[in-house]
Amino acid sequence: MGLYLLTRHAQSELNVSRRVNGDPSVRVQLTPTGEAEALALGMQVANVALDLCVYTRFGRTRRTAELALAGREIPFAEEPLLDDIDVGDLEGRTIEDYRAWKHQHGRDERFPSGESLDEAARRYAAALRRLVERPERRVLVVCHEIPVRYALNAALGSDSLDAPAHEIGNCVLHVFDEAGLERAVTGIESLVPP
Repeated sequence: MGLYLLTRHAQSELNVSRRVNGDPSVRVQLTPTGEAEALALGMQVANVALDLCVYTRFGRTRRTAELALAGREIPFAEEPLLDDIDVGDLEGRTIEDYRAWKHQHGRDERFPSGESLDEAARRYAAALRRLVERPERRVLVVCHEIPVRYALNAALGSDSLDAPAHEIGNCVLHVFDEAGLERAVTGIESLVPP
């Protein structure tokens, strides 16, 4: 049976300044609090025999994984399909600006020069499907708040990708078995038109 441990990266500088980042080329460091969170994550998974750690193209996910798994010989794999949402022209703007734009537009509308929430959701479903299809059965996935939220809500059978779980904390583990991750995939796909 597969075991998938999904978590949002540790606290970053942009979390503290409440700014959005959907461009993986922008360098964003973890805060000292974030480094402590990543080390605590490592203690939480210390007694789990992991086959693989998946992270995104964003440095904050890779750094979280490196700190959490320091001293362990676990292969790492980058998965761009789990990248944060490309917010285009809203890059670096405040979370309040991002939310204001989001509330005035539909899920199928692209952020200016970016992607839509629906496009990102389809990407996340494809990434989760790829995880289930991989040969590794015990996988730590360090990604971003939105893919974790979508997976949780979809696996629960919610009629919204944004509820009941909405605010996903940094370095909080969310555990899925293979059937749960498959429910997440089919749930996202059922809520987002092709």
